[in-house]
Amino acid sequence: MFLCTVSMLLTGCDALKSFMSRDLEEEDFIIGQLYVDEMVNETPYIAQRVERGTVATGTNPLGLTYSSDDNMALYEAVNSWLGVPYKYGGSDRNGIDCSAFVGTIYKEVYGVTLNRTANDMLRDVKLIAKSQLKEGDLVFFTNSKGKVSHVGIYLKEGLFAHASTSNGVSVSRLDNKYWEKHFYKGGRVKR
Repeated sequence: MFLCTVSMLLTGCDALKSFMSRDLEEEDFIIGQLYVDEMVNETPYIAQRVERGTVATGTNPLGLTYSSDDNMALYEAVNSWLGVPYKYGGSDRNGIDCSAFVGTIYKEVYGVTLNRTANDMLRDVKLIAKSQLKEGDLVFFTNSKGKVSHVGIYLKEGLFAHASTSNGVSVSRLDNKYWEKHFYKGGRVKR
């Protein structure tokens, strides 16, 4: 009886291990859908990396007109990630999610480590109104259930960089119908 019970337990453990190891990519996708924002059907302002040779004099690395106050390191870092696909839980150039993108840029440009998720990043900032946004501030968005589920980095002139579920790393306009509707707050990172 004892050997039978041990045998069933071991067989059960093997079955559980087999189940757990099957198609983790599909499981990650299903879990990810519980947290990601809805697919946003938009044409991004800038979707692909801007090649240096195509950038006109008087423009920053994203092709936007710059002033002497612009943080060129921020624009260069964002430009280097443009076009990278979205992947829930991803954190490299093969696929990245919104909070990993923001965290990576912040670490590279400002030397600041942020919390990992969009919702947790709220603890890293002082909340500010949209009218107070400055270059490098974070912008937070809610999903259809009202939960903060998306984050980006404000650039200038109503533009922000983010990793969207539908377009990957891109630059979008805050006045886009979807983003305007779901805008929560801006956040200035505490340093």
